[in-house]
Amino acid sequence: MIEFKVVIPARYGSSRFPGKPLAQLAGEPLIRHVWSKALASGANEVVIATDDERIAAVCREFGARVCMTETDCTSGTDRIAQAAERLGWAPGTCVVNLQGDEPLMPPPYIKRTARALLEDSEARVATLAAPLTRLEEFLSPHVVKVVTDHAGRALYFSRAPIPWPRDAVDDRGAPTAFELALRHVGIYAYRVETLQALTVLPPTPLERIEQLEQLRVLSEGWKIAVEVVRQAPPHGVDTPDDLAKLANALQDAQA
Repeated sequence: MIEFKVVIPARYGSSRFPGKPLAQLAGEPLIRHVWSKALASGANEVVIATDDERIAAVCREFGARVCMTETDCTSGTDRIAQAAERLGWAPGTCVVNLQGDEPLMPPPYIKRTARALLEDSEARVATLAAPLTRLEEFLSPHVVKVVTDHAGRALYFSRAPIPWPRDAVDDRGAPTAFELALRHVGIYAYRVETLQALTVLPPTPLERIEQLEQLRVLSEGWKIAVEVVRQAPPHGVDTPDDLAKLANALQDAQA
C-alpha cells in the first residue's frame, strides 16, 4: 500500500474561463468532479488549494478540505507548495498535483503517478505519458511530447514533434511513422522537499521558450520518472466550449 496526498489547485481568475472551478457540469461544480476522482484514487488526503473565498465556500459545502493560499501564486505548483507548507507536511511526503480542470482523470492514473515517484528513489518528480496514435497530434504544438531513456525517465519535453523520424518521411517531408512518440499527460507527483526547492528556482531559458514548467526540473539535472499508460485521458476543460462538449458527451453516454 502506498501513501500519498492529492492537492487540487483552483483559482477563479482564469483568463480564458473566469470562474471555471464553479462552472456547472452535470449539475455539479467542475471542481467537485475533480475532487471525486481524487478521493477515488486511494489518496490518504485530498486538499483543494485556492485563494478565492467563493471557491472555498462551495468546496466546503460538499465536504472538501480547503487550504487558503496567497493571491500572488504564479502557478499551480507554487500554490501546492504553499499549501504543503501551511499544512505542515513532512519533506518526504508524496504529493500529486491534480489540475482542477481535469474532471475525467482516471483515479488509477492518479495513484500510478504517485507510485512511479515512490518506486524510483532517484526521481524528484513523476508524471505520465501515453502513446501517440494520430499524426495531427504528433505535429501539433498544443500536444506536449516527451522522450524517455531506458530507465523510463524523461530526457526532454517539447511542443515540437519528437523524436523526429528522419528516415520515415514522405516526399513533402511529412513523417510517415511515429511509433516511439509519447504524449505527455499533465499530472505530477513530487516530494514536498522538491516542491519547496522548485518554487524558489527562477524560470530557465528552455522553460521560457517552450512554455513548459517541467523543463525547469530537467535543467537542474533532476530526474523525472515517466509512467506510460495505455491511453491519454480525455482533454481537460480550458474554455466554456470545452465544458459544453464534455457536458454533451456525458449526456450522450447516459442516454
